[in-house]
Amino acid sequence: MSTTTGRIRALDAIRGLALAGILIVNIPPLADMPIPARDGWEGGTEQWFQLLVQQRFFPIFSFLFGLGFAIFLQRAATRTDRPRLVLLRRLLALGVLGALHQLLHPGEALLPYAIAGIVVLLPASWLPRIVVLLGGIAATGIAVFVLHGGILLIPGMFLLGAAAARYGIPERLERPGVGVGVVCAVAVAGAVPLLVLQTGSIRYSGFDHLSPVAGLVLAVAYVTGLALLLRTPAGPALSAVLEPLGRMALTNYLGATLLVLAFAPLIGLSGSERYPLVLVLAAAILAVQVPASRWWLRRFAYGPVEWLWRMVSWWAPVPLRRSAD
Repeated sequence: MSTTTGRIRALDAIRGLALAGILIVNIPPLADMPIPARDGWEGGTEQWFQLLVQQRFFPIFSFLFGLGFAIFLQRAATRTDRPRLVLLRRLLALGVLGALHQLLHPGEALLPYAIAGIVVLLPASWLPRIVVLLGGIAATGIAVFVLHGGILLIPGMFLLGAAAARYGIPERLERPGVGVGVVCAVAVAGAVPLLVLQTGSIRYSGFDHLSPVAGLVLAVAYVTGLALLLRTPAGPALSAVLEPLGRMALTNYLGATLLVLAFAPLIGLSGSERYPLVLVLAAAILAVQVPASRWWLRRFAYGPVEWLWRMVSWWAPVPLRRSAD
C-alpha cells in the first residue's frame, strides 16, 4: 500500500530486493575474484551467480532509478515552476558522488546513471510518453542485441522507467488484479528455457546476446514475483525487511562498498574463488543494514546520504528528523 507521504511501498520493497542483488553482484569485483570459466550444470556457485544474479538485478536497479527520477520530476513540478533545474542539480550531485565512489569501486553505477540522466532522461521529459516508451524499447533492444547489455542498458532502462511512471504503472503494483500475475507467469515460462540455454555458454556471459535477454526476462519475473508475494500473508514480513533497504538505497549502496572492502580481505575472500563465501558476506552485510535502516527511519525522514542529496537538489535546508506526529 501507499503511505500518506505519497511513497509507493511496493517500489521501496522492490528497490530493496534489487539492492540485495546488486550487493551480491558487486562483491566479486570489489574482492578481485576471478570470473568463472566452466559451462554446464556441473559448475559451482559461481555458475549460479551468472544464471540467477548477474545482469538480473542491474536492469531492475536502473529501471527504478529512471522511474524514480521521473516521479521526482512530476512531484517537483507541483512545488516549483522550474522542476527540470531541480532534477539537473540532483543529477549533477549524483555525478559528483559517483565520481568519488569510482575511486573505491571502479565501474560502479552512479556516475553512468548521472550522465545518462542528463543526456537521455532530461531531454526525454519534454517528449510525449509514447515516444519515451518506444525510445526505451528501441534503446534496450540495441543494448541487448547489438551491444551485449551491461552498462549500455542504462539509457533504455531509464526511458522505460520514466515511461512506466508517466503511464502510472507503479500504482498498479498494489492494486488487486490478475495483470501482475499474468506477466509473472509469462516471464517465468520464458526464463526457464533461456536459463537452460545459458548453462551451455556461462563463460561468455556478458559477451553474448543470450545472457542479457535471460537477465531481462528473469528480472521481470523477480519484480512481478515479489509484487505478488507482497499481497500474501508473507507480505508484511517481506516489507519489514526490504522496504527500509529500499528507502535508504543510496546510503546502503555506498555503505556496502566500504563494508566489502573492509571485510573481504579479513575473511580470505580477496582474489579467491570462494564464491559461497560471497553469499555469507552479503548476508552478514544485509543483517547489519536491515536493522540499522529500520532504526534510522523510525527517527529520521530520510537516509543520511538521501537527505544530503535532497538538500542539494532543492538547494535549501530539508528537515531530517521526523515530526512528532
